[in-house]
Amino acid sequence: MQGPGRTDTVLVIDDEPDTLRMLTAMLEAAELSVLVATSGAAALDLLAHIVPDLILIDAVMPGLDGFETTVRIKANPAWAGIPVIFMTGLTESEHVVEAFEVGGVDYVRKPVNHMELLARLRAHMAQGRAMNASAASLDATGRQMVATDRNGNLLWCTPGAEEVITRMVPGWSRTATPELPQELREPVSNLLARRELSGATLRIDQRGAGSLELVVVAQYRENEVLIRLNELNPERDVAKLADRLGLTRREAEVLLWVSYGKASSDISIVLEISPRTVQKHLERIYEKLGVETRSAAAAIAIRAIGQ
Repeated sequence: MQGPGRTDTVLVIDDEPDTLRMLTAMLEAAELSVLVATSGAAALDLLAHIVPDLILIDAVMPGLDGFETTVRIKANPAWAGIPVIFMTGLTESEHVVEAFEVGGVDYVRKPVNHMELLARLRAHMAQGRAMNASAASLDATGRQMVATDRNGNLLWCTPGAEEVITRMVPGWSRTATPELPQELREPVSNLLARRELSGATLRIDQRGAGSLELVVVAQYRENEVLIRLNELNPERDVAKLADRLGLTRREAEVLLWVSYGKASSDISIVLEISPRTVQKHLERIYEKLGVETRSAAAAIAIRAIGQ
């Protein structure tokens, strides 16, 4: 079975529960992962653990409003490159100017037009990825990224990716060996040979130590492909989730595959249980974690595994 891919992630910040539910449903229906925060302070705390691809923020909130929250986001080098889109009321024209002044890239009017919002989100996420397609900007997020040309020759990699490769091939280092090790060269070449390149994935078994998933994030310029490395070790990660989140082993298994981006139907096949049973486990997981959505549960799982 192909390894789990990763979808674009949007952080929605709004103090109105109804708005959060509406936006979450709309974005998840568009196959985007959604993180939610009900205040600026909660958003800053969340960002300390996971970096989204884009932030959608309400301009007017109690406590830290959208403008001050964005000022603080842009002041942090690890978050400064995240595109921020503001949501403003129809009569709040003065907020538009302030949104751009604090670093917003765009704004949408409430009530939100779903098709317009999705178009703006995708455009700004694509632009943000293109702007951040350099080792320096990706290093700040701790992401495990490798850039190659279309022939699979290594152009650069982040320190996190170098650590992953070194764990796979002890003794390899970017400074000592300017090319990918043989254990990665052939899989990367096979991945780049796919007809549909964007989003293509390939898994490498690591002989009892889990597997390494290669995911094509995007192609930049004419001859630069960005590949994310995901270390997958279900046995290890299930144990971490059960221990750190107080879950049963089966609940931890379900949550792990949710964090991998799998739908309930896929999880039922992997774990050989019915979709209804998967849903029952999810309901108990939500209750234990104090969350209401798959995306929120996945975000907690990702943090727990990374600790």
